[in-house]
Amino acid sequence: MAFSSFIRKSASSLAPMATRFIRVSKSYHPVIFATSNNLCQKLTLSPFMPQLYFSSATETKKPSSDESLLRVIDSEIKYAKETDDHDRVEETPGSFPFKIEDNPGQQTITLTREYLGELVKVEVHMPDLVTGEKPDVVGDDDDDDMEKPNQSSLPLVVTVSKSSGTSLEFICVAYPDEIAIDGLAVRKSENSEDEMAYRGPDFHDLDENLKKAFHKYLEIRGIKPSSTNILFEYMVNKDSREYLTWLNNLKNFIEA
Repeated sequence: MAFSSFIRKSASSLAPMATRFIRVSKSYHPVIFATSNNLCQKLTLSPFMPQLYFSSATETKKPSSDESLLRVIDSEIKYAKETDDHDRVEETPGSFPFKIEDNPGQQTITLTREYLGELVKVEVHMPDLVTGEKPDVVGDDDDDDMEKPNQSSLPLVVTVSKSSGTSLEFICVAYPDEIAIDGLAVRKSENSEDEMAYRGPDFHDLDENLKKAFHKYLEIRGIKPSSTNILFEYMVNKDSREYLTWLNNLKNFIEA
């Protein structure tokens, strides 16, 4: 560095000057000689001298990898704004029987309604969208249940509670124009989580008449294709909104 070269030149010029000064001033205290000699040594011999004159400043410029990431995020935000219905105002028809509770940032929405003294509560999860690609199928091709994964679906947890606190909990999956019940349990209270309690047989093993009766039971309480198809569209739009919010949160973090 030019500055280091300047220091070395200065040191070499100071050394003979200090020597001449000492020869002329022999009567001075020996400390002068020691001090001058130490000065010459420090200026010419110290390998750490640049660190004495330069302070390390904190790096403020972002790494190039962060800049690249921000460009990709910005591109994805632009694409999401142009293609998704993130700013769409949701409107439900007057015939929709449930009250919707939607908390931004959550992956679920909650539906509630009262029916003949019962509280019907539905937890609706983000949809499982099928883009048209065939999934990997394992097992017998003749199994009717293998065709359902080819359709987009909407997971639901339906709880029907009595005033006593006892409830029925249905694990459902809504497909276009169809609702499948995958599980059914009786709970003594809404917060009951006793995994050792008997939950009944597999729903698909029940008698066909009993399965049809439970489907009818849910239908008259509002869990039917006309309602779930509305929910499916609602959740697709919510997914777009939440994704855009997530991207903006990522950008704000990287930029901070």
